[in-house]
Amino acid sequence: MKTLSAPDVGKSYVSLDKSQQEIDEEGLPLVYDKDAIEAYWSKERNALNKRWGYFVGKAVPFITKLTTLFIRDGKIVDKEIPALSRQARMDLQDLGPTFIKAGQMMSVRPDVLPPATLDELTKLQDSVEAFDTTIAVQQIEKELDGPLGQFFTSISEEPVAAASLAQVYLATLNDGNNTKVAIKVQRPDVLGTVSKDLYVLRRAAEVFQGLVERFAPQQRTNYVALLNEWSIGFYTELDFANEARNQKRLRDMLIEKKVKGVMVPKVYDELCTRRILVSEWVEGKKLSDASTEEIKRVTPFAQEAFLTQLFEVGFFHADPHPGNLLLLNEPAEDGTELALIDCGLMASVGEEDRDYMISAVIHLANKDYASLVDDFIQLKILPTDTNRVAVIPLMDKALSPYVKGGGAKKYEEEVRKSYGMEENNMKSQVGGFQAMTQDALTVLNDIPFSIPPYFAILGRAIITLEGVALTGDPEYGLILEAYPFIARKLLTGESTTVQKALQEVLYNNDGSGNSGLKLSRLLALLNNAAGSVATQDGAVFVDIDAVPEDGISFQEGLKFMMSDDAGSLRKLLEPEVDSIIDVLTRQVFRQGVQEAVVALTPPRLPSIPFLGDIFPPSPKLEEIPLPLLLPGSEGIRSSSFAITTIQKLTDSVAPKLSQDDELFALGLADAAQEFFGEGMGDFVRGESVFSTQSVEILLSGLRSGLIGKTDVLSPEAVQSVIDTMSRILTLVQGSSSSEGSIEKGLEDAMNNLNSSERKRLDDIVNELTQRSITRFLERLSSVERS
Repeated sequence: MKTLSAPDVGKSYVSLDKSQQEIDEEGLPLVYDKDAIEAYWSKERNALNKRWGYFVGKAVPFITKLTTLFIRDGKIVDKEIPALSRQARMDLQDLGPTFIKAGQMMSVRPDVLPPATLDELTKLQDSVEAFDTTIAVQQIEKELDGPLGQFFTSISEEPVAAASLAQVYLATLNDGNNTKVAIKVQRPDVLGTVSKDLYVLRRAAEVFQGLVERFAPQQRTNYVALLNEWSIGFYTELDFANEARNQKRLRDMLIEKKVKGVMVPKVYDELCTRRILVSEWVEGKKLSDASTEEIKRVTPFAQEAFLTQLFEVGFFHADPHPGNLLLLNEPAEDGTELALIDCGLMASVGEEDRDYMISAVIHLANKDYASLVDDFIQLKILPTDTNRVAVIPLMDKALSPYVKGGGAKKYEEEVRKSYGMEENNMKSQVGGFQAMTQDALTVLNDIPFSIPPYFAILGRAIITLEGVALTGDPEYGLILEAYPFIARKLLTGESTTVQKALQEVLYNNDGSGNSGLKLSRLLALLNNAAGSVATQDGAVFVDIDAVPEDGISFQEGLKFMMSDDAGSLRKLLEPEVDSIIDVLTRQVFRQGVQEAVVALTPPRLPSIPFLGDIFPPSPKLEEIPLPLLLPGSEGIRSSSFAITTIQKLTDSVAPKLSQDDELFALGLADAAQEFFGEGMGDFVRGESVFSTQSVEILLSGLRSGLIGKTDVLSPEAVQSVIDTMSRILTLVQGSSSSEGSIEKGLEDAMNNLNSSERKRLDDIVNELTQRSITRFLERLSSVERS
């Protein structure tokens, strides 16, 4: 029974206000303070030991009974579960608010616990005994330093809700409008009870840590630190002034980020203290009272709100259990259906950790376990000297079943399947169990992983939210459901870590030997961000090389690419777009000239009977020297005379494509066909681009010197090139009046842009055209001059 120190708040991820320190009449800090807690513990030594003894008196008999049943039957048989569940619920109630909270957290895991246990634990959310309203009113008047009627015109005779830490009353403000509000009043003496429970939990964690260090010395997880983080968070929930600040910040954040479907009630700051909180009244029911269909319908709203909090802002609600999610009786005008309440436990995660989490989700969803190891090293889950050869196969076995969704029960099925453990086949069961045991020993002995302390809070939030979602949809899979949000973050994030993850997705070698930009992956990612995700055949992992059939339109894609959010993506792709234009123009130019030359070459004269082919073959037009006046690399100022062939001219201005270039061009053609149809695909492939008349006009301009005498780098010349390309695109699919023509599609896409997006597109097009002309001139200057 060594002396314990209170948890250190220095490295905590729990969001709390440390600017003010107040001590109550018992010597307890109203805001968590390590030194004050230790001072309280030192003077309450007998009470602490008594509380520890009470905890052991409840925990040991229950654990002993579980162990006895397991030894006797080899498992906990179904007939024993109702009685055990009832006993567990009663023990948690007897142990008080701290342990009731733990039971509430597990009451939303239908994938982990049997129905009888869930039914019992759910009672912990409703059957908490209320304290007398007279005491509540006395506390309100004491905290506000005035009579109740000074602030409220009415208050409900009984609490409308009673929880482990507080109870809630419906009241009306004395504001002339009788505005309905919820008054949350803290339970008397709860601070002292919780402080003692923190000691008990810290003692239990020390015991558990000692067992781990003895039997699994390679493990580096500090379970005491994990418990400390949870304890600090739980203590902080008793500071209602901190909760009011959290609630206001969360409300403003959801409004600012335009998160749909979820609202946070308004807080009346002037009526909030450390022990009471007054906020907007919301008409609705707890999500725990909703039907599975209703839960499934609103889960995407709750999920989007949580992902925005965690990955975009780094300030998230760490206790989103069904009692803290209210389903509104009537949806609001803007479509809001959920109210998120009880912001006592909020956590903050730094941008660097958030970025590595985003990277980890991307790699997990894409089954890129090699990169996931790097993410885990950065998140301090794995050490820098991790044995990758040993870890990656174990990651596959441990994480792949989770990605498939369905919670713990589905996970167990998938794990058994991965180890070949067939039902009713004893041999496969034994062999699979031995293999699984060996892997477990490898993890314990050879892979010194650790769970960072902030995972205590983050894990609690994810476990709770996932449990709610599984209640509405037993097949729910968090990773795949969250992937569209993560894809949006990947496309819009500006940090080095996120940009690196994006480059890995867009450029990583796909086995073809080509490590350049994978256009199909960019299109797939744009579709993923829009909510359309293609998975691999027979699996649930995201297929990053597949463009979903029900994907976004060109119009939607262009608008996103020109939006403010896509600035970092445009910067990343800027050199690639230049390369795309180069490959495309070379492909189109070479193929087009070849077709035109064939069309312009006169047919060979027919052979004469008995004499055969006495006429010479038709001259090869592409090999006939032609006099041309060409501009130099600086435009009109250095034009000169040259005699060259069409073949040499073509090879100079449009060098042959390498094998990689040709593969890339095929990808461009497929993408063009995906968005614009077969005609555009043929155009990008260079089929039927230049007519005979087009080539004659081009050669005529070169022979007459018209092109050589023109300042081809002037704004007017650049615009002329753009206009010419526009006319060519119109001709690809015929009349612009055609409903499905390219010009119609481009026109619709342009009209869908706002003024700033349109200007951005115009600037990009002009810049790229200028670069293309400059590149054309530089290559043209290599033609031998006279």
